[in-house]
Amino acid sequence: MPAVSKGDGMRGLAVFISDIRNCKSKEAEIKRINKELANIRSKFKGDKALDGYSKKKYVCKLLFIFLLGHDIDFGHMEAVNLLSSNKYTEKQIGYLFISVLVNSNSELIRLINNAIKNDLASRNPTFMCLALHCIANVGSREMGEAFAADIPRILVAGDSMDSVKQSAALCLLRLYKASPDLVPMGEWTARVVHLLNDQHMGVVTAAVSLITCLCKKNPDDFKTCISLAVSRLSRIVSSASTDLQDYTYYFVPAPWLSVKLLRLLQCYPPPEDAAVKGRLVECLETVLNKAQEPPKSKKVQHSNAKNAILFETISLIIHYDSEPNLLVRACNQLGQFLQHRETNLRYLALESMCTLASSEFSHEAVKTHIDTVINALKTERDVSVRQRAADLLYAMCDRSNAKQIVSEMLRYLETADYAIREEIVLKVAILAEKYAVDYSWYVDTILNLIRIAGDYVSEEVWYRVLQIVTNRDDVQGYAAKTVFEALQAPACHENMVKVGGYILGEFGNLIAGDPRSSPPVQFSLLHSKFHLCSVATRALLLSTYIKFINLFPETKATIQGVLRAGSQLRNADVELQQRAVEYLTLSSVASTDVLATVLEEMPPFPERESSILAKLKRKKGPGAGSALDDGRRDPSSNDINGGVEPTASTVSTPSPSADLLGLRAAPPPAAPQAPSGAGNLLVDVSSDGPATQPSLGPTPEEAFLSELEPPAPESPMALLADPAPAADPGPEDISPPIPEADELLNKFVCKNNGVLFENQLLQIGVKSEFRQNLGRMYLFFGNKTSVQFQNFTPNVVHPGDLQTQLAVQTKRVAAQVDGGAQVQQVLNIECLRDFLTPPLLSVRFRYGGAPQSLTLKLPVTINKFFQPTEMAAQDFFQRWKQLSLPQQEAQKIFKANHPMDAEVTKAKLLGFGSALLDNVDPNPENFVGAGIIQTKALQVGCLLRLEPNAQAQMYRLTLRTSKEPVSRHLCELLAQQF
Repeated sequence: MPAVSKGDGMRGLAVFISDIRNCKSKEAEIKRINKELANIRSKFKGDKALDGYSKKKYVCKLLFIFLLGHDIDFGHMEAVNLLSSNKYTEKQIGYLFISVLVNSNSELIRLINNAIKNDLASRNPTFMCLALHCIANVGSREMGEAFAADIPRILVAGDSMDSVKQSAALCLLRLYKASPDLVPMGEWTARVVHLLNDQHMGVVTAAVSLITCLCKKNPDDFKTCISLAVSRLSRIVSSASTDLQDYTYYFVPAPWLSVKLLRLLQCYPPPEDAAVKGRLVECLETVLNKAQEPPKSKKVQHSNAKNAILFETISLIIHYDSEPNLLVRACNQLGQFLQHRETNLRYLALESMCTLASSEFSHEAVKTHIDTVINALKTERDVSVRQRAADLLYAMCDRSNAKQIVSEMLRYLETADYAIREEIVLKVAILAEKYAVDYSWYVDTILNLIRIAGDYVSEEVWYRVLQIVTNRDDVQGYAAKTVFEALQAPACHENMVKVGGYILGEFGNLIAGDPRSSPPVQFSLLHSKFHLCSVATRALLLSTYIKFINLFPETKATIQGVLRAGSQLRNADVELQQRAVEYLTLSSVASTDVLATVLEEMPPFPERESSILAKLKRKKGPGAGSALDDGRRDPSSNDINGGVEPTASTVSTPSPSADLLGLRAAPPPAAPQAPSGAGNLLVDVSSDGPATQPSLGPTPEEAFLSELEPPAPESPMALLADPAPAADPGPEDISPPIPEADELLNKFVCKNNGVLFENQLLQIGVKSEFRQNLGRMYLFFGNKTSVQFQNFTPNVVHPGDLQTQLAVQTKRVAAQVDGGAQVQQVLNIECLRDFLTPPLLSVRFRYGGAPQSLTLKLPVTINKFFQPTEMAAQDFFQRWKQLSLPQQEAQKIFKANHPMDAEVTKAKLLGFGSALLDNVDPNPENFVGAGIIQTKALQVGCLLRLEPNAQAQMYRLTLRTSKEPVSRHLCELLAQQF
C-alpha cells in the first residue's frame, strides 16, 4: 500500500488506521470497523457521486480492513472504476485492490480485462506495468486466454520501455507456469532470445528466467541462447565490481543474473562451437579462480553471493561431465568447504561431491577427502549434514576403500539418528555385497549389521545374505559357525533368529562335529528363542526343526516332543498349528528316504541382481539418482551370488542419472509367508516379485498364445490399436549397427530381461517372453537427460530375407520423450521359419537440436523359440543315432572364457531353452539337453551335449539337428556363452 504523503492527503485513512491501533480490545476494534464499513457503504450507495480521491480513500480503507482478516463483500465495482482513472495513484490503488481481493472466477473479470486491455494499448509505460503486474498477480486462465498472445508482442516490440519489457517477461513467465498450453510459440521466440544482449540488466535477468522455463519444454526453439548466455556471462565474470555499479551486490557483480545464466546453460549439452565452448570454460575457470581470492568484505552477504555463483558453476561443470581439469578443480574447491565453519556450506559441499563421485574424471579426487568426510560423520552436530556425509561415503566407495568405509558406517550406526538408520543399513548392505573381498567378511558384516540395528534391517537385507550363503558352498560352514556364535548372545534380535534358523536348518550339519555345536546344542539354542519370537519367525523355526530331524536323526524324539506339545497342536494361530500337525505326521509316517527327499537341501537361488539397491532408491525418492546411481562400477568389483554380468555400456559410461527403467535391480521379494508344505523354508525368497512394467505374467499357455495370435488376413493390424507406419526404413536407410552390437546381443542369448544399451543420453531396456513360435517383447526407452528428445522414432528393420522368416509387429511410441521420462514400445513376434540373423533396432531422435542415430541388434535369436523336451536315455541315444549325417552335426572345441561353475553352466543351458536330461551321459560331469525349435512352417528337433574339462579349462560342444544351418548357428550362439 502506498505511503500517505502530504501531497496525497488521505487524512481519513490515516485517522482510521490510528483509531484501529488505539483500540484496547478485539471488541473495540470490531466495533470501529463495523462503523467504518457502514459509513463506506452509505457513501457508495449515496446519491452524490464520489470523486476519484474519495473512491481511492474508501477502497484503501476496505483493503486495510481485509488485510486485518475481515471479509469484504462490496466495493469491487468502485475499485474497477478506479482503473479508468488517468491518475497514477488512483489506478494503482484500483489494481492493488483487484490483485488482492478479486477472485479469479469473479464476474468482474471481463470488465477488468477491458480496463487492462486499454492500459496495455495506451503505450504509457507506467500504466502498462500496472496492467502487467495485475495479470501476473491474478493469473487466472481467463486472463491468460485474453492476453497470452499480446504480452509476447509487447515483450519483443522495439519501442517498449525497459521497465515494460521486464514486467512483460515476468508476466509471461507467470502465465506459462500456470497454463503452459496458453502461451503460443511463434516468431517471438527467436527474438526474445536476443533480449540476453539488452543493455538493461533488469531486462536480461527477467528474460533469462523466462527462457530457462520455456526451453525445458521446447529446447530447439531457444538453442541459440547458448552463445548469447555465454557471452553475457563472460562479460559479467570478467568485469570489476565498479563496472556494474547498479547491479553489484557487496562487491559481486550481478550475482543473481550470473546464477540464472549458469542454470540456463544446464538445460543444454556442452556447446558444439569450439569458440563458444572455449569461452565458457574460461568463464568457469575464472569463477573457480575468484573463489581462491581473499574476500573483499567480511559481511555474510558478500560470501553468500560469491558462493552462490561458485556452487552453480560447479553444478554446470558436473552437468557437462566432460572437462577433467574443471571437475578435479571443482572437487578440490568443495574439499575446502568440508571444514568450513558455516554449516550450510558444509552441507552443500557434501551434496555436490556426491554427484562428483559418480564421474570417472573426479572419482579419485573425491576419494582423497575420505578422512574429512569420516570425521564429519562422527562429529557433525547437524543430522542433515551427517546424512550427506553418509551419502558421500557411499558414493566414493570402491574396492580399495570398501572395508574402511563399511567399518566406519557400522561404527556410526551405533549412535546414528533413528531417522536415517534404515538408510545407513541399506547402504552398508549394498557396499558389503558389491565390494566383498571374501564371503566370510560379507557374512560377518551383515550379521554385525543385524546385531547393531536389527530393527532397521529390512527383509531384503537378510533375504539377500541367505541367497548368497545358499549359492556358495565355500561360505556355508563359516556362516553356520558364525551365526551359531551370534545366537549365543543373551539379547538376540529376531532377525538374527530368522537368519540362524534358516542357515542352521540347511547347513547345521557342517558344524555338528564340534561338541560345542552338536545337534542337541543347536536345537536347544534355537528353541530357547522360540517363545520370544513373532508368529512368522516361529513358523520358520518349526520348519528348521523338521529339517533337523532329517539332518540329525538323534534329535527326532526331542523335536517330536516339542511338536506334540499342546501349545503347538492346539495353537490359536492356524499356520503354526498346521505346521506342527503336518511336520509331526511327516516325521512319524515317512521313511528315511522319503524324508530325505522331501527335506533335501534348498537348491541355489536363480542368478539375479540385488533388490536392496531398488529399496534404497525408493527410500531416497526420485531426486536421489546421482548419489545412488549404479552406472559407475568399479572394474574390479564383482557382485557375489553370481550376479548378472554388467553390459559393456554399464561399466563404461558414468552418469549422474538414476536408473530409469528399474532393470538393474530385481523387485523386492514379498513378505515372508512361511509355507505349510514340509521342507520349504522361506520359499518367497526366490520369487521374482511383481514386474515393474506390464509383463506377460503367469498366464496359462493357451491365454498367452491366444493373445499373441497373429491378426487375420482381412484385418492385418487387428492387434494394434495404433499401428506403426507401414513404410519403415529399409536396411539401406539406417546406419550400420554399433561396434559392440554383437557383444550386447550375446548377453541376451540366455536371458530375456535386462538393459540392452546405455549411454549418457539413452537407456534401452528389454523384457520379453516366448512360447512356441510366438513372443512378445517390451522395449523401454529412458531419457537420462533433463532435455526433451524430439522426433523420437524407434523402428525394427529386417535385413535381407528376414522378413519372410520372422514377423515383427510394433506399436508407435510418442515422438517426444521428456527429460527423466521413459516410453514403452510393444513388439509382437512370430517365427515363420528358421533364421540366422537377428532383426535390427534403429533409434533416431533429436537432442538439443542435434540429430542422434543408433542401430542395435534386437535380442531375438532362433533359440528363443526352443521348447524344452524331456526324454529317457534310450530315446535320446536312438534319436542321436538318427541324426548321424555329417551335415546334421556341428561341433566346437573352445577355451572357457568364464569360471567353470557347474551351477552357472546349468543355468545358462536352461536359459538357452533346452531341457537338461539327467542320468543320460555316462560321465556325470557332462551336460545333455534336448528341445524343439518351433516355427510356423516346421519344427526342428535339437540334441546337444556339452563336455567340460576343468583341468584344461576347455569345453567340447556338440549339437545335432535336422537342419545343417540351424546346427551351426546354435553351436556358435551357445559356445559364446561359456
